[in-house]
Amino acid sequence: MIDGDLHTHLIRAIITNGRAPGLDNLAAHFDQPTAEVQSALHRLHDGHGLVLHPGTTEVWAIHPFSLVPTGTWVENDTRGWWAPCLWCGLGIASLVGPDVRLHARIGGESEPLVIERTDAGVTPPDLVIHFPVTIAHAWDNVHRFCGCVQPFHREGEVDAWCARHSQPRGDVRPIAQLDALARHWYGGYADEGWHKWTVDEARAIFERHGLDGPTWELPVADGHF
Repeated sequence: MIDGDLHTHLIRAIITNGRAPGLDNLAAHFDQPTAEVQSALHRLHDGHGLVLHPGTTEVWAIHPFSLVPTGTWVENDTRGWWAPCLWCGLGIASLVGPDVRLHARIGGESEPLVIERTDAGVTPPDLVIHFPVTIAHAWDNVHRFCGCVQPFHREGEVDAWCARHSQPRGDVRPIAQLDALARHWYGGYADEGWHKWTVDEARAIFERHGLDGPTWELPVADGHF
């Protein structure tokens, strides 16, 4: 079994059905023993291609999708999906668009937020997104990284939020810049031949979209991000 084919199949199934196929379904689809599918899922987990629930082969998240409830809900006119964060939510929009609504909350707190995303761009256009955790440490605890990626009306709100929640003050970017990144990063995730971005590829994508500074620095390393 080619692990990338399994990843693509999972992404496509979630887009269509809103959930991941079970182990028996995957084994039947690929005409492979269950044990081989389990091994492929664990390899994808170890390579950051997806996240399994601890001690199982049940998919917890396969970015840009979460298979458990989160604070970001993405919907088109026919179906909806949970996203680990707004970066992922805009990634889902890239896969299921063109016209998508994202539901979140300002700073992850009480004020609801609806973002309209079309081929023309994102509304409201003046939102900013805060990244408290550096990208180099995203996979130390990817759930923390994603959970801390939060929207704000303006950059001036971020410092008070950081003080209120004892969170580090990281990089703040306009939502249009994040949307462009998400389109590039996730736009091909349902295509044949998917592969996990290498560290060098990830660095080049960040540079292409003007994402610089300590938050976006990646170490010189072999392998995948």
